Amino acid sequence: MITALLLFWPALAALLVLLVKGQGAKKVAFIAALVEFALALFATSVFNSQSGSFQFALNVPWVPSAGIGFIIGMDGISLLLVLLTTFLVPLIILSSFKHNYKDPGVFYALILFMQTGLIGVFVALDAFLFYFFWELALIPIYFICAIWGGERRIPVTFKFFVYTIFGSLLMLAAFVYLYFQTGATATSAHSSSLLAFYDLALNSSAQGWIFWFLFIAFAIKMPVFPFHTWQPDTYAESPAQGTMLLSGIMLKMGIYGVLRWLLPVVPLGVSQWTEVVLILSIIGIVYASVIAIRQRDLKRLVAYSSIAHVGLISAGIFTLNEQGLQGGVIQMLSHGVVVTGLFFIIDIIYSRTNTREIASLGGITQTTPALSICFMVLILASIALPLTSGFVGEFLLLSGVYQYNGWMGAAAGLTIILGAVYMLRMFQGVMFGTKSETTNSFADLTLNEKAVLIPLVVLVFWIGLFPNTFLSISEPAVHTLLNVIKR
Repeated sequence: MITALLLFWPALAALLVLLVKGQGAKKVAFIAALVEFALALFATSVFNSQSGSFQFALNVPWVPSAGIGFIIGMDGISLLLVLLTTFLVPLIILSSFKHNYKDPGVFYALILFMQTGLIGVFVALDAFLFYFFWELALIPIYFICAIWGGERRIPVTFKFFVYTIFGSLLMLAAFVYLYFQTGATATSAHSSSLLAFYDLALNSSAQGWIFWFLFIAFAIKMPVFPFHTWQPDTYAESPAQGTMLLSGIMLKMGIYGVLRWLLPVVPLGVSQWTEVVLILSIIGIVYASVIAIRQRDLKRLVAYSSIAHVGLISAGIFTLNEQGLQGGVIQMLSHGVVVTGLFFIIDIIYSRTNTREIASLGGITQTTPALSICFMVLILASIALPLTSGFVGEFLLLSGVYQYNGWMGAAAGLTIILGAVYMLRMFQGVMFGTKSETTNSFADLTLNEKAVLIPLVVLVFWIGLFPNTFLSISEPAVHTLLNVIKR
């Protein structure tokens, strides 16, 4: 029941927000998002962290004649991503309070509808239900970017839409094929449930092409090199809240899809192509990091840094060892928190100076102690400083990659070195030096801005200092996943 409530509450709240006139819509949306977070905390409090099975499950026939069910539930991996989503959405809504978007009821309703799609992806245990929510999450963010984005929003959003639809069609084709492979005997019917897919025993040839259909669909969303080209432009042109939703939560859909629907469903296909994926992921780490060093626009720099971080997560989870998988899960949390904070700070800077060009900024730290501290904490977490959230995830990921192949581990480790170069250079150029005309009267954080950034900073240290709070939740689910993969 709690899973269904988590799933449907944002959609019901979105309908309510649509009825609210004027700027009051943002307050109603914020309260609704806080209620959703409270529901997630309650689910966590009653969750059995010793079990790797799906809990709070609901199985209702959806298309019973075809063996398609409305099946939802959560294991430790799902729960952590639901927590991340419900934690970030109210902060993202709160971050928008300083903006007066046109048609606010529609804007905030779309955010809540998107939250329903995101939660649905993380709790769906039926392939076609997963696909339904996968597509549902795309529709609100498309309109958020297309209506409230920058000058180039239409062509950029269209490119994003085409990329994701192409990947979705590949995923649907793979699911349809897998569906028809179930029920192979006269006594069993076709089924699209996750467990039915796990029970399939396809030959290596079939698993090989299904692997690529699913991997491309998930790699586009993450994104992994060379399926990343939609991302920097989309991040740059989206409104701040759209960018935070895309980077903080939506890209986790792709990583989660790999964990839930790729690795355990086609293990023979994974074993055939693991090295190729690792090579692509490591190329993406180095390529995106080098491009980030050359960026002069703050949003595009953080966008490319996100590609590098996701490349490391991809490499880690495809090693198929516990360190890599656990590192991938904890790094999803860390990346979501850190990148949301960084994009919010960029929005703060842009709203005060009307520029994102590093060369036009400087000297901000002289009058902004609160902003400087929050910004530096997020930068240090991004470059994996010990005691921050980034260190835990990257240490486990690099350990997993190194166990798989020492040379690949060394190459993947470049993400820390190159990340330190472009992130610290960015901080130096923006915050230190002499003031420019655009930063001459730069004000420190408002109360509203502190209310967004302080919880993010607290979570950076919480994950860094007490990682077992989260690792203990996902560990049984990771063990179960490994058993399914190696069955």
